Amino acid sequence: MKVVYISGYKASELGIFKENDPGVVYIKLAIKKALLQLLDQGLEWVMVSGQLGVEMWAAEVVIELRKKDYPDIKLAIITPFLEQEGNWSDKNKEWYHSIIQTANYVDSVTKRKYDSPAQFRLKNQFAIQKTDALLLIYDEERDGSPKYLLQTAKQYQENHPYPITQITFYDLQLLVEEEQQKQNDFY
Repeated sequence: MKVVYISGYKASELGIFKENDPGVVYIKLAIKKALLQLLDQGLEWVMVSGQLGVEMWAAEVVIELRKKDYPDIKLAIITPFLEQEGNWSDKNKEWYHSIIQTANYVDSVTKRKYDSPAQFRLKNQFAIQKTDALLLIYDEERDGSPKYLLQTAKQYQENHPYPITQITFYDLQLLVEEEQQKQNDFY
């Protein structure tokens, strides 16, 4: 597996509105654990579309891994349309641009600004067809925008080998409990 697409909930879908929300720490840790396994299997590229939330946190994890032990891991940001950050707050735009500057590859699926929800469908199709696997932070029991990507991936899977790894709220809860146990054992 050379290229994985990482996606999941938007920050607002998780009720996360501050960058120092404790939930972000655990989501990033879950992403990091999954990426370390994939890196051991030959992962070379991580692709995200750069949406606020799981995708941006995943990009941060890739950048962190690159700085520490995996200098060869590459980050691609393929947005659904040009200037997707146009209506974001200045703080989010700044964060987004800092991530984009460290990416190895940046492009847009449609070479125009937003004009149709179809651009998101095209992004999902492109992402699935151009990657070897999907890592999705999504729980089917808690609805959200990732369901459309998951549907696209499952349809693609009918005719192509395409592993889908989902990290659910149960998985995150187990991770939180595991980390808290480590803290208790430490003290």
